[in-house]
Amino acid sequence: MRPPLKKIDFFRGDTVEVCSNEPGFLGSYYEANIVSRLDNGLYVVCYKNLLEDDESKPLTETIYPKELRPFPPKIHATQFSLYQKVDAFDNDGWWVGEITGRSSSYYFVYFASTNEEIVYHCSKIRVHQEWVNAEWV
Repeated sequence: MRPPLKKIDFFRGDTVEVCSNEPGFLGSYYEANIVSRLDNGLYVVCYKNLLEDDESKPLTETIYPKELRPFPPKIHATQFSLYQKVDAFDNDGWWVGEITGRSSSYYFVYFASTNEEIVYHCSKIRVHQEWVNAEWV
């Protein structure tokens, strides 16, 4: 029997990541801060890197709890292994990919969702972590 899923509550000011379900952005994560929790259980977030359409201020959205996770803990990594699952920072968010090559401090990252391979400096790559049952694995 599977243990019950743990629920996590977020509070005003918490730094979180929002999982996008938009076509073309599926599975990408964007840093945001919790603005408030509504009476219906939804959260209002303000994004760190995404802007309103007129680019006048940071984008604010109402989000379902299942689309939120805490900001992952930093894992210090100076090197990545071939075929290691990683997150690459691109287009204002973190995208899941796989290391397919290296040239000095640059890594080739393959994205299965778009069938693309893009080169990133190691500073734009982090160890991939999954938020499972209220724990980082």
